[in-house]
Amino acid sequence: MDNSNVDKSRRRFLTAAATVVGGAGTVAGAVPFIATMAPSEKTKAIGAPVEVDISKLQPGELTIEKWQGRPVWILRRTQEMLDDISAQADIVSDPVSEASAQPDYAKNEYRARENEYLVVIGACTHLGCSPKFIEKGIDESPSADKGGFFCPCHGSRFDLAGRVFKGVPAPTNLVVPPYKFISSSRLLIGDDSEAV
Repeated sequence: MDNSNVDKSRRRFLTAAATVVGGAGTVAGAVPFIATMAPSEKTKAIGAPVEVDISKLQPGELTIEKWQGRPVWILRRTQEMLDDISAQADIVSDPVSEASAQPDYAKNEYRARENEYLVVIGACTHLGCSPKFIEKGIDESPSADKGGFFCPCHGSRFDLAGRVFKGVPAPTNLVVPPYKFISSSRLLIGDDSEAV
């Protein structure tokens, strides 16, 4: 065959066009495949870490997220709330969280990585009921004058650090799940591993 009359610019154009169309097809086919690698909502509920935006959480506000099918409370505490926690050390059962379930970084008076934010599982340690958030001054239970959490089922009370008051049915403080801050406005619940 005689190749002397072949239009080389047309051949280059057709080759480039076929390459672009083939590349676009590959990308279009890969996108759904890659999307299937992300954990589903069901998987997240079972145990995958959950990322939470806390940028809009105002001081004194509580938000509730779900992790492993359980409610996780995130409370942004004010300085007054932190002062009230310190003032209640003598009326709570486990003031520095020695006997309660939490990571080592939460074994302190405020039970937190950063004092301003409380992150706890929203289930009473007595029978798993869901306590109510009581703001300061709402006297729905004894010792609620400083705010905290009250379980109406059996009367267990917890302060604003999730520490259980003495003389109530709940045996331990509220559980602190593993968590870490991935930025100043984002929290990751279910993973507290350090970056390598």
